[in-house]
Amino acid sequence: MRIGLGYDSHRFDPDRPCVLGGVQIPDSPGLLGFSDGDAVAHAVTDAVLGAAALGDIGTHFPPGDDQWRGADSMELLRRAMTLVHEAGYRVVNVDLTVVTERPRIGPVATEIRASLAQALAIEPGDVSVKGKTNEGMGWEGREEGLAVHAVALLARDRG
Repeated sequence: MRIGLGYDSHRFDPDRPCVLGGVQIPDSPGLLGFSDGDAVAHAVTDAVLGAAALGDIGTHFPPGDDQWRGADSMELLRRAMTLVHEAGYRVVNVDLTVVTERPRIGPVATEIRASLAQALAIEPGDVSVKGKTNEGMGWEGREEGLAVHAVALLARDRG
């Protein structure tokens, strides 16, 4: 068994759609980023790559490389999962926390779980998605952006 920790944060950008874990969140500003800004997908990608000791998202999909400009971050997660599988691992479970005053994560958590589970080749019940506010403190509390913390547990793939 191997554990990986992922983290990502992005500023809000009202001119972009908000996408978290591959799910478009209505009535919320999007996230500034070189790709589509999906901080959930980025944090989970770093967690699974880290658990397999394969570096991080920037190693495999460098920001500034035009082929990744505006990229679908869930596709980047699927590509990272190919690397994880080639290294002989499978995901056991993923747990993530989105720190934001808005958007509210609870109403879309089930959709995010299903989207991530599909990309990770696991069951939705093996993905935990939680939203937490920062109680008005710091940059998240001032609604300048959001942050995501993710943990992934990998096991050697025996089959």
